[in-house]
Amino acid sequence: MMIHPATAHFAMVLPIVASVFGGIYLYTKSEVFKKISSFAFIISAIATGVVWYTGSQAGAEIYKHLTQAGQATLIEHKTLGLYLAIAMALIALIKVIGCRINSFALQALSVLLLLGATAATLHQGKEGGEIVYKHGMPFKAAKILNALNKANSAADEEDDADTQVEIYQDTIDNIMSLSEEVDEVLGNPKPADTEEEE
Repeated sequence: MMIHPATAHFAMVLPIVASVFGGIYLYTKSEVFKKISSFAFIISAIATGVVWYTGSQAGAEIYKHLTQAGQATLIEHKTLGLYLAIAMALIALIKVIGCRINSFALQALSVLLLLGATAATLHQGKEGGEIVYKHGMPFKAAKILNALNKANSAADEEDDADTQVEIYQDTIDNIMSLSEEVDEVLGNPKPADTEEEE
């Protein structure tokens, strides 16, 4: 099961938290909030880097399960993720430097930049959800329908009932295998065991 969805949620929430702490520091100019907000910026940058890395791994697995439009969107999603990871690292660096040299202007700049990066991160999260649910799931359904249509055509060409049943059984096995593979990539839970106890 891929861990990208879990890391993605952290990468969306942590910049919001860091922005709040940064805003509190700008308002209060408190030494405590200066340090807390700097730490939050660093953690946000690390989280964004981790989510980009896990997304790169997951993208390679899910690419073949997407529509053509979904594949193009996935490439854009990965590129924006890299830009966000770099931007968050630079923003955190500006914040830390501002904190170290006690520059209020640099720290204010870092908070403003973080607000922009946070908006881009939320857009990135929305796009990631669309990749899975808008582009991935319909493609899975289309592949299942295509497999059934092929099985139906193959069975129509056979006169022997046992051969027809075998064609449908093989198709069902292929569909179940495809479904399990896609669910594993998407991180969906396995269906509960439906066998009844005697």
